[in-house]
Amino acid sequence: MQNLNEDTITQAVIAQIADTPDPRLKRILTSLVQHLHGFAREVALSEDEWLAAIQFLTRTGHMCNDKRQEFILLSDTLGLSTLTMAMNNRKPPGCTESTVFGPFHVENAPVFALGADVANGAKGEPCFVSGVIRGIGGEPLPHARIEVWQADEDGYYDVQYAGLDQHQGRGVLFADQDGRYHFRSIVAEPYPIPHDGPVGDMLRATARHPWRPAHLHFMIKREGYQTLITHVFRGGGTYLDSDAVFGVRSTLIADWVRHEPGQAPDGTRMEIPFYTLEYDFVLNPAAGSSRGGRA
Repeated sequence: MQNLNEDTITQAVIAQIADTPDPRLKRILTSLVQHLHGFAREVALSEDEWLAAIQFLTRTGHMCNDKRQEFILLSDTLGLSTLTMAMNNRKPPGCTESTVFGPFHVENAPVFALGADVANGAKGEPCFVSGVIRGIGGEPLPHARIEVWQADEDGYYDVQYAGLDQHQGRGVLFADQDGRYHFRSIVAEPYPIPHDGPVGDMLRATARHPWRPAHLHFMIKREGYQTLITHVFRGGGTYLDSDAVFGVRSTLIADWVRHEPGQAPDGTRMEIPFYTLEYDFVLNPAAGSSRGGRA
């Protein structure tokens, strides 16, 4: 492997990984080397540009911690997250569509009873959310696990606040025996993704904005069905057609209905205006499952 040049280096690298024991890893690395080298040749990558890319990725890594994942933001804003999600979540018509996971999910979110206020002190106008979890055959899915999370009215998730000693705007609930769910939260508002790091630099360099349309995150799990990771987007809002992370699906847009002060769906007497959101979810049977009546 002496005297390698721009015409021979790619095959030399591929030859070095030819004995990779894991066939899937071998395929991925081989393709990565071919495309990466092909990209460098196509754009005639300079040494200064190569170094700038290394520095960009280094800065991206330095921005990552237990509350922020800059690499997920980078993947989201380059469309890679949506591409990967779409390829791995093909579903029959009628199922609720998946969309990007986002960088602000946390493990071990608090568990709430149905009807509880998952905002838990987060700032925002009150909103009452309800719906039904069903399978593709129309069957209700009792006791489905529902995890929700969202930003507050200022556009921040709880994990973005320093010193906050409790989770806000997120929680886990379980549907009732008829697959129904309901909880109280706050109205979703548009917000910018964090843009004070390298991803923000990239957005500015490409004349892009960092904004996401208003949405509420859901992750729904039920034995025998594929896990659903999705958003519900607030209809009529800004940025639905220019989401910074390419996550909007028209089937996931719903109306947040405004109500004047009065009795809320849970019987609470509201002295201020409030909103309601109704949205049903349809899960796809897991591979090999006999559940569901329609394809």
